[in-house]
Amino acid sequence: MTRHPEYDVWRRMTALTSEDAHMTRYRRALGVLLALVTAAGGTAWVRGDDNSAWQYAAHATTGDAPADRPGLRVLLHRLTTKDGGPGALVALGGRSGDAVLTSGVADVGSHASMRGDSRFRIGSMTKPFVATVVLQLVGEGRVVLDAPVERYLPGVVRGHGNDGRRITVRQLLQHTSGIPDYLDYLKPEDVLNDPLAHYDTRDLVKLALAHPPAFEPGADWRYSNTGYLLAGMLIEQVTGHPYGDEIRHRIVEPLGLRQTSAPVAATEIRGPHARGYARPGKDAPLKDITALNPTVAGPSGAMISSGADFNRFLGALLRGKLLAPTQLHEMMRTRPTGDPGGGAYGLGLESHPLPCGGLAWGHDGGIPGYQTTGAATADGRQATAMVNLYPGGTDAQNADMTSAVQTALCGS
Repeated sequence: MTRHPEYDVWRRMTALTSEDAHMTRYRRALGVLLALVTAAGGTAWVRGDDNSAWQYAAHATTGDAPADRPGLRVLLHRLTTKDGGPGALVALGGRSGDAVLTSGVADVGSHASMRGDSRFRIGSMTKPFVATVVLQLVGEGRVVLDAPVERYLPGVVRGHGNDGRRITVRQLLQHTSGIPDYLDYLKPEDVLNDPLAHYDTRDLVKLALAHPPAFEPGADWRYSNTGYLLAGMLIEQVTGHPYGDEIRHRIVEPLGLRQTSAPVAATEIRGPHARGYARPGKDAPLKDITALNPTVAGPSGAMISSGADFNRFLGALLRGKLLAPTQLHEMMRTRPTGDPGGGAYGLGLESHPLPCGGLAWGHDGGIPGYQTTGAATADGRQATAMVNLYPGGTDAQNADMTSAVQTALCGS
């Protein structure tokens, strides 16, 4: 998947080079990963002395077994050894069944193994949820995609050349508005040093709008988290409800996503979850940053989910269960992002060519404590990956996360 600018924003304080990254790996020996043990009528859980494990849903078929996924096993092993992540998981979904593959630990203190049903912060994988709600409002005739933002948020987008009268709702969702990214002006070290600090969405928007636009609206593409703060504000203005309430009512509850939430300011993750870690500087010890005030991300990246839930969401989205055909078509109308791998961005949804052919549709996420990526194919395959280390991971971690999802979708 495309590596968004927020990765560099959060990682710039660590200044890790590829050579330095080899020094950050954990000093622990890993045993041999165990093969699947089939448990008829129940869930199989097999754990080795290396804290690696495989967990499978009861209806997983032989074709989804880890013995048939050597490439994926290698990548999981690398993510939790060479790449330095404490733990990792890849959730697979499809018509033939679901499976969650895990490696490493969810808690470096207790050495508890990563659970397949772990919840985690999904960062910018929140954006497809927000875009879906906006497009549902479009389908209801309550929002017009190509109307100016000013119509819904009068007077909000003004100053230093930014003008909501010339920026459309579509441009917010597609990152073609030119509006500066507020994360460019928020010090990552301030967030890591005071993770429970509260941020007001309007203040974050003002922080961005105190700077000139990157380009004229529609003239180029540049990822901007500010656009999704504004999209969340638009949802509230149109519906009278916070964006998180609308996501819950329109997506989470209808799909039965029991491990998914959009917390307003709650700092803890409820239910089974992987603890999140950051490496605040080169060669620095890990910092537990599980407790985080999500207002620093808001509609651009505050949600919590699990691998299985995010797969279910993507699968339903691409099958047309959440949007009418017209709105889904608009969501999947992409424009190039300059990604050398051929990535393109629609409305809160990005596409990437798969090595086995076809396109993967999904999104990446990065928020202190967790790096995530998820994607699905039009024929019903889904995969979501998570590592509980961010920032402070390596360039290799970024590449292996992408490879894990591609490998899962390609069945290797």
